[in-house]
Amino acid sequence: MAEAGEAASAPFEGPEKLLEIWFAPSAAAVPDSQMPEDGRTGLRKVPSAVWEEMLAIVKCQVLSVVNGAEMDAYLLSESSLFVSPHRIILKTCGTTLNLLGLPRILDIAADHANMHSVYQCFYSRKSFMFPERQLGPHRDWQQEVQFLDNIFRNGAAYNVGKVNGDHWLLYMTTPSNDLGAPRSSSHSVPPPVIEHVFPDYTIEILMSDLSPEARQPFFSTFSSPDTPSSHALSLSQNLGVTDIFPPHLTTLDAYSFSPCGYSSNALIKWGEDPFFSSSNITDGSSPTEGYYTIHVTPEEGWSYASFECNVPLHPTRSASAPDVKSIPDLKTLVQRVVSIFQPGRLSLTLFISSEDNESDETGESPVEAAQRAFRAALCAPVKILNENSSSDSSITEKREGRRRYRRTDKINYEFGAYDLAFASFELYDHK
Repeated sequence: MAEAGEAASAPFEGPEKLLEIWFAPSAAAVPDSQMPEDGRTGLRKVPSAVWEEMLAIVKCQVLSVVNGAEMDAYLLSESSLFVSPHRIILKTCGTTLNLLGLPRILDIAADHANMHSVYQCFYSRKSFMFPERQLGPHRDWQQEVQFLDNIFRNGAAYNVGKVNGDHWLLYMTTPSNDLGAPRSSSHSVPPPVIEHVFPDYTIEILMSDLSPEARQPFFSTFSSPDTPSSHALSLSQNLGVTDIFPPHLTTLDAYSFSPCGYSSNALIKWGEDPFFSSSNITDGSSPTEGYYTIHVTPEEGWSYASFECNVPLHPTRSASAPDVKSIPDLKTLVQRVVSIFQPGRLSLTLFISSEDNESDETGESPVEAAQRAFRAALCAPVKILNENSSSDSSITEKREGRRRYRRTDKINYEFGAYDLAFASFELYDHK
């Protein structure tokens, strides 16, 4: 994305800073869970103007909002904000001051939602392309860690991947159920027992060196009566973004930037898919709505696209061709996303809660199954989207050409409450 007022030729930092703060282990555990107002509890009761005030500290603005059944998705001038009753996810790119919004978020949760402590916090980002352009604590990973350590006493920092290549940085605190204790308390105990039918799950696909064919559509040349939103929705249909997940389960909010760039948020009613609804989700602690978000910086020299999603996908659901009316499995999702953006290099991370996250009947752990899905999706030839596709044709009918990747890194981590699968790939050939 190109920042407002910034010359199109100036380098733009596409890789995002991702801050995720949990004030309770689930929506059912927020203090006012039994007292909804217009169906809203916890952080979702906070007025939009209050979030906008916080975002001004971060140096970004709200472009539009989609209100779902379980969360609100804010599309920002620099990426996205997702608000659930018990959790906030702030994802910002460029030279935004993501972490400087954290103290204000903590005050907002206390003042507006009666949540005075943090259950768990995560902060992560890919290695920057232009670290010298960053401001504040984001100039250096150690400064970011120190900033977080000054707020949390139970945090740990990790560097995942090659220090002299693409790598992923993570800071996380251990869960605490002492929800009335000061937010900096070092007291850490196992989380309260709350049944979740599906694990907490986040997949990120971070792509660099996009092909010229994939970059070109994101240079906006629209004019009236088109708007940034209408142009972006049309672009989403033409490129197959609207087919990543079943359209009938998806509410998409998209924006085309001038002179270039693209962002979209989507809310997905995955609990209505037969594969998931057959699990008989009945209690309020189990979510049935998720999100994905896409951000694209298309300029040559620093092209970048990111995809993030928290729908709990099965690694591979069937040997048959995917049904475009069903939630995709992980392998199919990766193929659909990569075929749109055609990166020369990409990193994938799957972060999954490990409570009751046991190996399957073959003895394969969830993170190893994810690694297998990553490799199956990318090391076999990946079909490429035909730019002349129409939105009503099927996924398999809309692809031509092939490119294949080779894995350059594979790392699995066990953090206690969470497991991580990290892998990086580079383009091997293109036919």
